[in-house]
Amino acid sequence: MKSVQFVVASAVALFGMTQAAAAAEANGNWVRPNGEVAHVSQKGGHLFCTIVKGKSPGFEMCHGMAKTGGSTWQGSNMKHPEMPGFMTFNGTVTVQSASLTIKGCAIGQTMCDAETWKRQK
Repeated sequence: MKSVQFVVASAVALFGMTQAAAAAEANGNWVRPNGEVAHVSQKGGHLFCTIVKGKSPGFEMCHGMAKTGGSTWQGSNMKHPEMPGFMTFNGTVTVQSASLTIKGCAIGQTMCDAETWKRQK
């Protein structure tokens, strides 16, 4: 009886870990508040976010962000499609199961803006 309980408990724990990993998965398409769709991918352990549908297709919002723990990435090569192309920001991307929060800051952490994207279904 104990071995059956152990197998069931192990299966439940494994399922929970799998669900948690899937919940923080960044890869895929995400919808910005303005309706644009951004494709988020990981290459070589770094995060990239490129607009694939909307007013700014091909625009790369985050480039080579490094994972800093769990479901968070940070980097200094973040851009915004409504800002001049030469401007880059210190950025943070945090992923949850159905949402992604992207935050960019200029002049240290004094001038920041953030938006939350929804996973495209």
